Amino acid sequence: MNIYLSRIFAIVTILFLFSSHITYARPDAPSYAKWGQLAVKTAKEKHPKADIVDYLHIGREDKDHSSIEKFKLWLREDGKEFGLFINIEFDPKSEKVIQINVKKSAT
Repeated sequence: MNIYLSRIFAIVTILFLFSSHITYARPDAPSYAKWGQLAVKTAKEKHPKADIVDYLHIGREDKDHSSIEKFKLWLREDGKEFGLFINIEFDPKSEKVIQINVKKSAT
């Protein structure tokens, strides 16, 4: 009986020691997060009275010397909802913004 208790104690001790070293990593922010914040800021500047209802990262387009992050934001203003396409072109090496294009969606 004494051997069983010592084995159980040893197993519990080992499990406790190893479980205390388990860490839970928070996933890193996506690569487009910085540009998404800029897209939201741009939408608020263009439509300061609107509420942003939804946000979609459409994707990234890589060109020879620049990249474009593409977003669609859904806004509500004065009881009407509409979408805004926001494309942010930037230099991927310096992350300097080249231009921001905003287009209101037809639907």
